[in-house]
Amino acid sequence: MPELIDNPILNGPYDPPARHFRFDDDGITNEIVDSRRDSGYFVPIPASRRRGAQLAIDQQTADREELNDFVNQVRGRVALWRDRGWPHVTPTTRWLLRYWVRPERDSPVFFCQREAVETAIYLAEAATAYGDTWIDGELRNHAADTNAGLYRVAHKMATGSGKTVVMAMLIAWQALNRFANPRDRRFTDTFLIVTPGITIRDRLRVLLPTSPDNYYRERDLLPAEQIVALGHARLAITNFHAFLLRETQAVAKLTKQVLSRGEPSPFTETPEQMVRRVCRDLGGRRNIVVLNDEAHHCYRPAPQLDPEPPAKATAEERREASRYAAEARVWASGLEAVDAKLGIRTVYDLSATPFFLRGSGYPEGRLFPWVVSDFSLIDAIESGIVKIPRVPVADDAGAGELPTYRNLWSRIRDDLPKKGRGTAAVSGEPKLPAELQGALHSLYGDYELSHRRWRDDAAASASGSPPPVFIVVCSNTNVSKLVFDYVAGWQRTLPDGSTVAVPGALGLFSNVVDGTWSSQPNTILVDSQQLESGEAMSADFKRLAALQIDELKAEMRERFPGRDVDE
Repeated sequence: MPELIDNPILNGPYDPPARHFRFDDDGITNEIVDSRRDSGYFVPIPASRRRGAQLAIDQQTADREELNDFVNQVRGRVALWRDRGWPHVTPTTRWLLRYWVRPERDSPVFFCQREAVETAIYLAEAATAYGDTWIDGELRNHAADTNAGLYRVAHKMATGSGKTVVMAMLIAWQALNRFANPRDRRFTDTFLIVTPGITIRDRLRVLLPTSPDNYYRERDLLPAEQIVALGHARLAITNFHAFLLRETQAVAKLTKQVLSRGEPSPFTETPEQMVRRVCRDLGGRRNIVVLNDEAHHCYRPAPQLDPEPPAKATAEERREASRYAAEARVWASGLEAVDAKLGIRTVYDLSATPFFLRGSGYPEGRLFPWVVSDFSLIDAIESGIVKIPRVPVADDAGAGELPTYRNLWSRIRDDLPKKGRGTAAVSGEPKLPAELQGALHSLYGDYELSHRRWRDDAAASASGSPPPVFIVVCSNTNVSKLVFDYVAGWQRTLPDGSTVAVPGALGLFSNVVDGTWSSQPNTILVDSQQLESGEAMSADFKRLAALQIDELKAEMRERFPGRDVDE
């Protein structure tokens, strides 16, 4: 069993980590080691099909750790270069590095953010002078062998450690150097930023120098005059779904078949047309730098291996793996099309989990070999950068020898609705597995305490502070509809055909008040795939969320008379 640690923070957020907790074969310990933790990751162990054999499946233990030798070697070279004052860089780069570390800053840059950018700078400007051409050689080998010629450089950063700030710093470094040295091909003023969905795409508008809340000003990454200069750079922000080839003309299916005759459809974009559409804001400029956010979604399946999941995988697991592979292929092929038309100098990947997914043809959980810097979740926790994860303390639904909540999913997954066209629609009284009910009520008890503190906080109320949020992540839309009905309320059909609204089981989250549906629901149902794709809602999701969609339309009609609520 891993040991409990009262205070996991060992290091400051603005300096290189100097201490870490040691892992042993049972997990993390209270023993403190006076050095920085080596970069490594924990090799996934396939789960047993037997329900009682799940104890250590997800534990991080020393016997499952694999060191990232390449990352550790690069880290050592960058640290040596940093300690010597960043030699062999342009005057613009040196000025930026000094600006970002000056002690009088109101908004200091986290060390993990600075290290990621320093690593990119070292590879582009100083590595050759230090005799470290082997790093570039390694990355070019991966470009040729794995990435269809795309030169990719990945930075592994824990969720919440500030990847967006790193993107802003990379843009500032590249663009200001380009303006100062227009003939230097190492730099560009043209950037394509690719995200996994429209939510992140919209959030990354802070990277636009013209945005009122841009990070260059908000995070003091540049002084005002440099932000004005940065406005001459070209940036395009898109989600990878935009790389899908679209129809240029709506025609009947039979017409397409007759006119295509087995050839590419004349009514579908060519890759060149797609690039013109996606990169319209770049004005045809070449020598692009790409910033991939959540880049673990972007890779080419291994050519020498079967990209399909193993036969022993469940049907749902096989569908999920195929979807991951298809999405990764769209993202990767889209960048290849951009490279063919406009030329991509470097792709900077940023992700908390830059690992190959199931269905990639590579071993599931294998680290992208072009990762050059690493600041993991445990590093971020020990540096006080991210919030400390919590798990339910109560375990009232225990069965057998193992605590139920530690391996909840393996115990309940076979009793939950499956995904797919052949599965039954979720309707009627929501009946959850007893273990899942227990976990929800246990976490809800903690939420009630937090909600009470928020409600009784006069200062928070005066400032308009929002209430705490409770999020349940489900495996598919059928499961999410079942949990939603249990938590928020459902509609019972009576023998005479009439209906009655039944309150949800968790009072603060119920959307039913005094027997009627609330006009301002406390709980909402979100399908992340539907939301992030930017496309129209699927028929399946419309069926599952029909009541909620009707309520939204009614509210829209009331608030915006005359507006077409179906737009």
